Amino acid sequence: MDNALTTPLPNAAALAPGSVTARLAAVPVKAMVMLTLGVAALAAVIAALAMWSKGGDYKLLYANLSDKDGGAVLAQLTQLNVPYKITEGGAAITVPADKVHDVRLKLAQSGLPKGTTSGFELMDNARFGQTQFQERLTFQRGLEGELVRSISSLSAVASARVHLALPQQNGFFREQQRPSASVLVQLHPGRTLDRAQIAGIVHLVSSSVPELSPKAVSVLDSSGSLLSASSSDGPTQGLDAHQLQYVQQVESSYVKRVMDIIEPVLGRDNVRANVTAEIDFSQTEATDELFKPNQGNAPAAVRSLQSSESVNGAGAQPAGVPGAASNQPPVPATAPLTGASAPLTPAQGGATAPTTRRDNVMNYELDKTVRVTRAATGIVKRLNTAVVVNHRVVTDAKGKTTSTPLSADEIEKLTALVQESIGFNKDRGDSLKLINAPFRVEAMPKVEPLPAWKQPWLTDLIRAAAVPGALALIALLVVTGIIKPAIKAANTVPVGSQVDTVVADPPNLAAPPKNPLSLEAPANDRRVLDARELAKSNPAAVAHIVRDWVNNESA
Repeated sequence: MDNALTTPLPNAAALAPGSVTARLAAVPVKAMVMLTLGVAALAAVIAALAMWSKGGDYKLLYANLSDKDGGAVLAQLTQLNVPYKITEGGAAITVPADKVHDVRLKLAQSGLPKGTTSGFELMDNARFGQTQFQERLTFQRGLEGELVRSISSLSAVASARVHLALPQQNGFFREQQRPSASVLVQLHPGRTLDRAQIAGIVHLVSSSVPELSPKAVSVLDSSGSLLSASSSDGPTQGLDAHQLQYVQQVESSYVKRVMDIIEPVLGRDNVRANVTAEIDFSQTEATDELFKPNQGNAPAAVRSLQSSESVNGAGAQPAGVPGAASNQPPVPATAPLTGASAPLTPAQGGATAPTTRRDNVMNYELDKTVRVTRAATGIVKRLNTAVVVNHRVVTDAKGKTTSTPLSADEIEKLTALVQESIGFNKDRGDSLKLINAPFRVEAMPKVEPLPAWKQPWLTDLIRAAAVPGALALIALLVVTGIIKPAIKAANTVPVGSQVDTVVADPPNLAAPPKNPLSLEAPANDRRVLDARELAKSNPAAVAHIVRDWVNNESA
């Protein structure tokens, strides 16, 4: 202690107990290094958190790009200094949410991605000096692109490709070649095109190309099946897709009738029905021409009438001197009643009698019926129906469940209901079988709910809060593990330095009184307050001072 009192001290004003210089001079070197490192680490954590928050959330820019288009897009993003992330195994490219629209416009200006279909905008970039062949080819590509856009707008079509064959028309050719087209459609999973939609696609393509016949348009699906085959192409083996679809619709309608009539009686999930329909898709046409005579009391209708009359032979010609006697007919000759004389023949100068013949031909109309019969396609030839009904399940008051079979009367009534609902026709060869059997109910596996830590929303929340949470934890560890101990070490001054400062400071530490026992310290004295603070902050130094006072008095 004596050595500490005799050590030369620096300027008292600079090393005052309340000055910053004194506190920094009293801090150990190790504590100062820890404090510096802690402040630097905390500043780095704050800077990283600010940069992460500035980046913001990432949103989808493009998805399902080809490798060529994806590489071109990434190269363009690098040139634009736009941060990006590749997610979903390389199938999606994400950029900051506030830059999605801006980046898309810039990439579209550069013609990226090139996999997008181009239409008539190809004609806007016509080069000077291009040949007629290049102009026709550009027009054909633009027309194909416009057709692809129109076909891809259908709800069932995921993508499409159109190939046009447009022959060059030449007036020197006697027979001009006709254009043709092929359409390849990629459908969404679980979607199909019905006959009306296929006809619409064919009509769309044929109407967009001059002189293109609908018969020259072929529509194929992704499996290579021809969808636009017409019935005029020739007979096909078996049923086509449309006929099979019609059969399924007919069978489904009959099953629905059975379920609608039986389920209200037996309850839900107590009936199973199946209907097999034999459909006749043959096309027949018959023409009948019937004739029958006129019947009834109505007058017959005359179709044609032909009459003819002929006269053979001539009478006695007038002869003699003209006069009254010659103009009168001759008087028939008379003969006696008895005699063998006979009338003279014409050869003997007798008179000749004329012969008259009349012919009438009349044709009447006959009844005629011309009948043309075209049989409809898709006629039901036969129905085979199978129905299974469950036993009656009864639950008593104690909760015990028992199943009992239906009676014969109930089965007969249900059979009659099914026959009426499907239009059962015995002459057509329909068959119906209804049986009563207990349904086997299998216990469904119990699905355990997902725990809270596996919920998707919690996973997304943890993934989003992982970075800021980790940075906040690092900041907390830096504050509690480095900065706080360094500050505490700076506030705790080593023994000796504070004592020397207090002893060498006359204004803050008064001289010991001659009679300390009779001295009463005023309550409001500043020096008493400083002494109390010193005793609280550095009790060891106060103990040394009191010991020195006691030693001096004893001497």
